[in-house]
Amino acid sequence: MGFTLEGPVLEGALVRLEPLGRHHAAGLAEAAEENRDTYAFTPVPRREEVDAYVEARLAHSAAGVLAPYAQVSVATGRAVGHTSFLDPRPWPSGEGLCAVEIGYTWLAASAQGTGINREAKYLLLRHAFEHWGAARVDLKTDARNARSRAAIASVGATFEGVLRNWSRSWAPGEDGLRDTAMFSVVSSEWPARRAALEERLAAGRSA
Repeated sequence: MGFTLEGPVLEGALVRLEPLGRHHAAGLAEAAEENRDTYAFTPVPRREEVDAYVEARLAHSAAGVLAPYAQVSVATGRAVGHTSFLDPRPWPSGEGLCAVEIGYTWLAASAQGTGINREAKYLLLRHAFEHWGAARVDLKTDARNARSRAAIASVGATFEGVLRNWSRSWAPGEDGLRDTAMFSVVSSEWPARRAALEERLAAGRSA
């Protein structure tokens, strides 16, 4: 298709999304080994797995199916997590980007609840709609992951339903399929969603 899935640096007040590189591995290893209690349904590598984790994402990036990012705290300069664009789908003509997913997102425990996740989603959504001209952005999670579902809803994504036996389960000890809660934002909604997110982000910075 006439589109290359490559994400540039996206800079916010709290988080800088940097295209993932091998130099982020040490920071991600530290971030991943903080309190892991919130990772019950999320694939987050252990310290000894981070190098392979980064290499796998770089390989998918080279294949054009993933644009992985390190989430870097502006305040500390530390890598505090990962997120990505994935699953690019072209317009029916085969040209340009019609839809894309935001996923594979995780944050260190110390970065959760700080506004970093909300700002990162804002930056990614803005890029997808305003630079790529996407019609739709998908966000999804394990249907049992109430924390993740609430976080996705908080950025203005619309819950569309649960897809049964949709994808691999990442829950420890589970080898089968999971039910997936599907959310989306579409281009006609984006101006209102952008305004609401900007208001919430500004309120958080002034608090």
